[in-house]
Amino acid sequence: MNDESLDRAFVALGDPVRRSIIARLSRGPATVGELAEPFPITMQAISRHIRVLEDAGLVTRSRDAQRRPVHLEAAALEQLTAWIDRYRLDAERAYRRLDAVLAATASGTTDAQTPRRTANRRKKEKDQ
Repeated sequence: MNDESLDRAFVALGDPVRRSIIARLSRGPATVGELAEPFPITMQAISRHIRVLEDAGLVTRSRDAQRRPVHLEAAALEQLTAWIDRYRLDAERAYRRLDAVLAATASGTTDAQTPRRTANRRKKEKDQ
């Protein structure tokens, strides 16, 4: 997913009505009328919200006789999740390192003040 696609998807998900539409579509396809039911806005406004989601690649429409159901594009959500997870995992690693430092400090251990210091000390001992 390129930067432009990510921008469109996150902008689309920035609106609470559109997030509600995505949540509803996660249970299965729905028509515009069905999607509009819980909102105190016009069908035209719901159609505009769906268009934004469609432009972002998060939903598609199909034709079923007279019905035009809206479908969630799970692959697009998976790409967003993968993008978010990459940064979440980096943050988790940093927090784990911080937890290790805090635990070592709390236990009074001076060797393990930081993993980097410990590695440097071991390298110096090996070189001697």
